[in-house]
Amino acid sequence: MDNLYLALVHFPVVNKKNEPIGSALTTIDLHDMARASMTFGVRGFYVITPFQDQADLADQVIRHWTHGAGGRLNPSRKQALELVRVTQTFETAVEQIYAERNQPVVTIATSAKKHKNSVSTRKLKQRLGSNASHVLVFGTAWGLAQELVDNCDLQLDPITGTGDYNHLSVRSAASIYLDRLTND
Repeated sequence: MDNLYLALVHFPVVNKKNEPIGSALTTIDLHDMARASMTFGVRGFYVITPFQDQADLADQVIRHWTHGAGGRLNPSRKQALELVRVTQTFETAVEQIYAERNQPVVTIATSAKKHKNSVSTRKLKQRLGSNASHVLVFGTAWGLAQELVDNCDLQLDPITGTGDYNHLSVRSAASIYLDRLTND
C-alpha cells in the first residue's frame, strides 16, 4: 500500500450540534494512528491543524520520539512517528502528497454517517492498485465538516456495529479501515 496516506483533520470539523469548530490535538491519536500506519504499510500520516500551539505540541511529541530519548528507548515507536507530518490545511497535505508522488491524489472522507454515494472498503481496495495516491481523511471531534466531505473525491461506508451506537474513537476507526483495506 505504498500509495495510501492518512490525514487526521482538526479543522474543519463539527461539534455534536453539527456546528463547525476546530478541535484540540490528542497525543494518543498521534501515537496510535502512526503505529497503525506503520503496521499496515501506509506511506505517510498527516495531522492537520491551523492552530500554532497544537502544531507545536505535535512537533514536540514527534521530535521526542524521532530525535530524542524516546526514539533511542523505543526504535519501533520512532519508526512509526517518522511517518507523521503536520500541516495547517488539508489542501497543503494534498499538495505535498502530489509533489512527493507526482501523480493524482484521490481524497476519501470517512464518517460515522451513511451517505448515498459512499463506497465500501472492498471497492476502495480495488482502486488502491491504480496509478494514484489515496488519502483516507479522518475527522476529530464529531467528524469532518460537510464542506470538507463535499470536496473529497469519495466517501467510505461507515463502520457499523451490532446496535445503534456508532461513535468510535478516530484511532479505532483508522485501524479498522486499514485492516479491511489490507486483509480479506
